[in-house]
Amino acid sequence: MGIFDKLKKIVNKKETTKEEQEIQDVYEKGLEKTRKEFVSKLSLLGVQFTKVNEEYFEALEDLLISADIGVNTVVQFIERLKKRVGNEKIEDTKTLNEIIIDELFIIYVNNETLTTKIQMNENGPTIILMVGVNGVGKTTTIGKLAHKYKEQGKKVMMIAGDTFRAGAVEQLKIWAEKTDSLFYGQDHIDPAGVIYDGLEKAKENGAEIVFIDTAGRLQNKVNLMKELEKINKVIDRIIPGAPHETLLVIDASTGQNGIMQAKAFKEITNITGIVLTKLDGTAKGGIVLAIKEEVDIPVKFVGLGEGMSDLQTFDIEEYIYGLFKDMM
Repeated sequence: MGIFDKLKKIVNKKETTKEEQEIQDVYEKGLEKTRKEFVSKLSLLGVQFTKVNEEYFEALEDLLISADIGVNTVVQFIERLKKRVGNEKIEDTKTLNEIIIDELFIIYVNNETLTTKIQMNENGPTIILMVGVNGVGKTTTIGKLAHKYKEQGKKVMMIAGDTFRAGAVEQLKIWAEKTDSLFYGQDHIDPAGVIYDGLEKAKENGAEIVFIDTAGRLQNKVNLMKELEKINKVIDRIIPGAPHETLLVIDASTGQNGIMQAKAFKEITNITGIVLTKLDGTAKGGIVLAIKEEVDIPVKFVGLGEGMSDLQTFDIEEYIYGLFKDMM
């Protein structure tokens, strides 16, 4: 069964649990801007072109690029689509819409078993290192993730490793207070030293999840690489095998610039997952597909609103459903 048929079943399913319905609603609302922009134009293509031809493919290519799916991804996608159209002898654009949805899903999954789960440490605290340029919502993301784990009954701690940016330590401390999390931080001293002391306190206090904030200065990659290398060594010394996750926070509304950031950070440290913030604030939600295709790092969380509970574990089926529900 293709993803289109699976999603149709979701639409027609009479019984969903309250939790499933809430998640669907968040995705549906959060992807509204992209859906209105993208799906309405896709539907118009079906009116403009009754037959699938070269002009249709050119118009579709432009539409996909405008949704920020990324030029390389779009070119490969169109090639795959043309192949399927030829093999399955598809002529009408309505049938092709179903194939488009299927193929977008296939591009993301790419025959892999993708996991959005956070790798938990069975023997002590789980350390999650947060990286990303300034202004992408890194500190707010830590707050929302802390809230998520606090609701699961976990003991959470935040360590302020962004020690030189004005107000960064205080900002994280406020989030710790808001979420009733433990906190450690000091201004204007070596980040690795703060993290060392913070992790010792995390162990003493029995913290189960520890979020470490870091500086986001990408202007000088060499300096940042050295700083992150030092931080990683310190973390591993205190908690062998840590960090268990290094999450890169990207603002979805920055589009292709966000992909450039992902490529840059991938060069300087081992990124295990991506958090896409502000996906609800952009009509270019196709960035989810572009990031996976261009940097091959799974999206683990998406920001679909400003509320504490609007940071969702990424689900590719819910994402595709949120984009295309109007066509089901």
